[in-house]
Amino acid sequence: MRKILVIDDDQITLELLQHILEEFVEGEIIAINSSVEAINYVVKNDLSGIDLVICDWQMPEHDGITVLKMVRSKNKEIPFLMITGTATRDLVMSAKEAGASGFIAKPFKNHDLTERVARLLN
Repeated sequence: MRKILVIDDDQITLELLQHILEEFVEGEIIAINSSVEAINYVVKNDLSGIDLVICDWQMPEHDGITVLKMVRSKNKEIPFLMITGTATRDLVMSAKEAGASGFIAKPFKNHDLTERVARLLN
């Protein structure tokens, strides 16, 4: 049983991610639709049960890098997949330096997402 934390401020994208993952992964999908709620979740919870974090890059209040740094401050091992609509070289480099495990660009194909998730879970 896997436990995946999914963070995206866009409700449609969040629901799409949740649906794809529920079909692909046996376990629990925790969907959070704001960066503030995501940071609160990370602060209040022990992340040892989380197998993967999937997080949008561009969100109001806090960006994905901020969420990534919060996750890394509590757990350096959890795979962290960053989703972005603007995958510039600088963005990718700063996310890698902060500890991102991988990237997927919007719009993505379902099989690209599931392939990346499978790789990060194994």
